Amino acid sequence: MIAKTAVCFSSVLIALSILLPDHAGAAELYVGASTVDITPAMPVALDGQMQLRVAKTIETPLTANVVVLDSREGNTGTNVSVFVSCDLVAIPKEFLKMIRDAVSTRVHGIDPDKIIVNATHTHTAAVVRDGWYTIPKEVTQVKSYQQFAAGRIGEAILKAWAQRKPGRATWGMSYAKVAYNRRAVYADGTAKMYGNTSLPEFRGIEGVEDQSINTLFFWNESGKLIAACVNVSSPAQVVESRSTVNADYWYPVRIALQKKLGTDLVVLGWIGAAGDQSPHVMYNNAAELRMSGLINGSSNETAAPGTKEAADAHLHEIARRVTEAVVQTYEAVKGDRHKDVRISHTVTELHLPARMVTKEEYDLAKKMSDEDRKDPKQAVLLSRRIAWNEEVMKRFDNQKINPKPTYPAEVHVMRIGDVVLCTNPFELFTEFGVQMKSRSKALQTIVLQLAGPGTYLPTKQAVKDGHYSAIIQSNQVGPEGGQVLVDNTVEMINKLWP
Repeated sequence: MIAKTAVCFSSVLIALSILLPDHAGAAELYVGASTVDITPAMPVALDGQMQLRVAKTIETPLTANVVVLDSREGNTGTNVSVFVSCDLVAIPKEFLKMIRDAVSTRVHGIDPDKIIVNATHTHTAAVVRDGWYTIPKEVTQVKSYQQFAAGRIGEAILKAWAQRKPGRATWGMSYAKVAYNRRAVYADGTAKMYGNTSLPEFRGIEGVEDQSINTLFFWNESGKLIAACVNVSSPAQVVESRSTVNADYWYPVRIALQKKLGTDLVVLGWIGAAGDQSPHVMYNNAAELRMSGLINGSSNETAAPGTKEAADAHLHEIARRVTEAVVQTYEAVKGDRHKDVRISHTVTELHLPARMVTKEEYDLAKKMSDEDRKDPKQAVLLSRRIAWNEEVMKRFDNQKINPKPTYPAEVHVMRIGDVVLCTNPFELFTEFGVQMKSRSKALQTIVLQLAGPGTYLPTKQAVKDGHYSAIIQSNQVGPEGGQVLVDNTVEMINKLWP
């Protein structure tokens, strides 16, 4: 294998891989894949917004998509890893444990700690975070849905495990404009998520963007493509404000890829570092809407930005861009399939320094909580925002007992041939992901966020500029902890390329 190299074209990646192979520690690869429906029973509360939303309509199904990798030397399993991508907003720890328990009690060949579960962060999926909302009794309850989804996901893992056969793998990268940095900066030095960029005082966009589309492809022994892990640095939030069940842009992406690459292709949605990125257009709105209509053969010129018609058009335009990037990569790398792939999987729990709550932040959180509780009916609708502020108050009180609190973060670093996959449980601001990619010795580095509860992890600049995603209510870990995460992750990666 080779150390980090700046390249622009997939064909160059292929040439480098052929010229400079390193099969030390390689083993024969076995692959299994499956898909399972995790759409909840109606009505159901939806996760991802401050106000309670109850869905009675299903626009698209929600799925969990699974890949099992088993690298062997002879007849002995040497390394088993499981990837699970879910159309959910986050993966709380108790839900992850339920999934792992569903597997570990039935299969002894899988280390439950090496089951990686991530969310695509669609805001139109069932609530999986217990206690976040006050949910009416007639609506599907969180624990009930957790049990249902974890059971189905466990069955899907077992199915993929049972179906694993000798396979091949390859990897590649392309680009597509999917994400915008969503934090607008103004003349007074403040920032605002989804801030108005048409104002005279608008000065620019706060952070970097990452438009790379990384893909891992897996074939069976007969040459059939069975799975693709697609890494896009943008959460699935095009239709996030609706009160319907919807997998967002991953649904049309899967349909389009299955049409082009195989009807039963399993597609895993992997979200790259994108805590300050989203698919919402921050400028050029009208031009984007017009062009998506012309490209996709529909008339969007009369659809006003912010309408359902505009959102649907943008959803399918993003799907087109992602699909084209993946297919372009596929065509470039399909001849570079690897049977003997070096696989190494390390998992650790990092105890990151928690972001400290100041007295001023405590006072503001208490004031907001008290105001929201004045009207009992309003308090039900705003139960998430009340809990959001009261969590800050609890953290402030706990600091008096423990003045140096930490936040446990499960981190996976996995080498697959020339590629490394590194995970984190956060909505990680893109700058941290760029640091990991830049300092990694791997030829191609894939950062996977939301493999956990999903609290925002902001940069120092974002905290300075303020607003949602960078305020204390949004952050369990601050910029200092983010740098610790980066440094430790990079160290773990580079140990795999001595």
